[in-house]
Amino acid sequence: MAKQPGSMDEGDVVDLLIRQHEEIRTLFAEVTVSKGDKRRETFDRLRRLLAVHETAEEEIVHPNARRIIQDGDRVVNERLAEENLSKRMLSELERIGTDSPEFARKLEQLRQAVESHAESEEREEFPALRRNSSPERLRVMKTAVKVAEALAPTHPHPGVESTGANLLAGPFLAVMDRTRDVMRKAVKRT
Repeated sequence: MAKQPGSMDEGDVVDLLIRQHEEIRTLFAEVTVSKGDKRRETFDRLRRLLAVHETAEEEIVHPNARRIIQDGDRVVNERLAEENLSKRMLSELERIGTDSPEFARKLEQLRQAVESHAESEEREEFPALRRNSSPERLRVMKTAVKVAEALAPTHPHPGVESTGANLLAGPFLAVMDRTRDVMRKAVKRT
């Protein structure tokens, strides 16, 4: 019996994160070519995915990498620095808005920073996680990442990159972000 598309095995945490990296690349391309309301809506999707993706990495993936891969502290500290830079850039883009004359240039700078970060993860951190983790551990991490993403803030919060900071501030920020998202949608409808 063939599996239904929604029930197919989606792999492990590394597969999930790499698929999200591809989705992020696609969204950057879509934001770049879109205009007006379409640009704003696509940027909102990109912003949300970046925010929840990075939070989940900070809460689940990086702590595991720090513990189990050789030179894990260095690898993770470099990724956290990259993530903080990207969060600051994303916050700036959110502040200036998609209609700003500066938006396209700043979006390209963010795209380059995010691409470099993703390439570093895919080249250094993710393969080391696979080598040093059992398939079961990688599947459990995938589930934990999905839970973390469901509870994560939907807007960037520079300075909240550690596991502890995410766990302390994350739930409050997530509620505030989701409330802000709902309010913005309600205002747009009126």
